[in-house]
Amino acid sequence: MNTLYVVMPAYNEEANIAATVKAWYPVLEGKSEDSRLVIADSGSSDNTHQILSDLMTEYPKLEILTDSDRQHGPKLIALYAHAIKRGADYIFQTDSDGQTDPAEFEAFWEARVSHDIILGHRKVRGDGKSRALVEKVVCLLLRLYFRVKVPDANAPFRLMKASVVEKYLGRLPEDYNIPNIMLTTYFVHYKENVEFRVVSFKPRQGGKNSINIRKIFKIGWKALKDFHRFKKDM
Repeated sequence: MNTLYVVMPAYNEEANIAATVKAWYPVLEGKSEDSRLVIADSGSSDNTHQILSDLMTEYPKLEILTDSDRQHGPKLIALYAHAIKRGADYIFQTDSDGQTDPAEFEAFWEARVSHDIILGHRKVRGDGKSRALVEKVVCLLLRLYFRVKVPDANAPFRLMKASVVEKYLGRLPEDYNIPNIMLTTYFVHYKENVEFRVVSFKPRQGGKNSINIRKIFKIGWKALKDFHRFKKDM
């Protein structure tokens, strides 16, 4: 059996975290006993950590990663590194805000037989036109900078062979803000066995998003400088 690590960053998700764990935990069924659901929760100032701690009794394969940076991107990098270190065969990443649907996971899992990387494509988004526009701009920039054409660079619905992630993760600084975008770029640029699949994407199910449009543009401005550096190394 394959060892699957389902990983999620979390920050002040007390409104969503219990429902998210309950919804996603069943995807570990039928996988190896070493499979885990790992949530990075460092930095939360609400009751997220306490809720997760209480849930560990009911869900024994739930782990909490508490020693990562509080920001979303560094949490992802820490989660991927953790899964690789623990011997995961596959890493599935999603978010903890209830916007993705666990019912769509099984099709991704079945596709691993023919593809090493299966990435979500949010063709219709429930989180607003402004975020959809940001994603289109990101995809355009990737095409201009790296000559890669992708329909969605940053979807938090991705099943990845851990050995492929390991090939590229070390290229990113531990505090890098947008690792999924660059990993998508590497996968496509270096012609890994990638497939994009359409997934649904609901509005946030509760709580407040910690990354607003102003922060997105601030991250994006810095990303342009990073893209230039990454391109030189490719």
